[in-house]
Amino acid sequence: MNMQSLLNLMHLCFPLILLILGCVVGKITEWNHYKMIKKREEEWLTVPALTAKTYSGELPVQRSEIAVGSVVVSVDHFKRLFMNIRRIFGGEVCSYSPLIDRGRREALLRMKESCPEANMFLNCRLQTSTISNGKGKSTGCVEVIAYSTALHLRK
Repeated sequence: MNMQSLLNLMHLCFPLILLILGCVVGKITEWNHYKMIKKREEEWLTVPALTAKTYSGELPVQRSEIAVGSVVVSVDHFKRLFMNIRRIFGGEVCSYSPLIDRGRREALLRMKESCPEANMFLNCRLQTSTISNGKGKSTGCVEVIAYSTALHLRK
């Protein structure tokens, strides 16, 4: 094998190595975020976030306040590439499902963390929106907002 052939092979393999490395780093980052979310969810497991609009419990309400949590989650370039390929053929965009899931769970956690002394969260709602570049094209970012009424009960 001569030097020119070796250089051509390196030019061919280098982008492929970068592509694989980027994909692996993206997966590791996503797994670490999921592990952190799972740990924080376990801490908040005893504090309910309900869609009910009214409270009819036995303990009187001491005070209430609005609780809000929001997050912007971005998709990596590799998922965006797979999404663009999927758009050609149609069907579910599986690469975006974890993005929405992570955003929803993170927004709910941030909502609860905004009122750490609350005993429960009533009328819990979620909203999502995509972020565009101002020219009508999506940037691959999703904003998720969770909001509710945080109730502090008198014990």
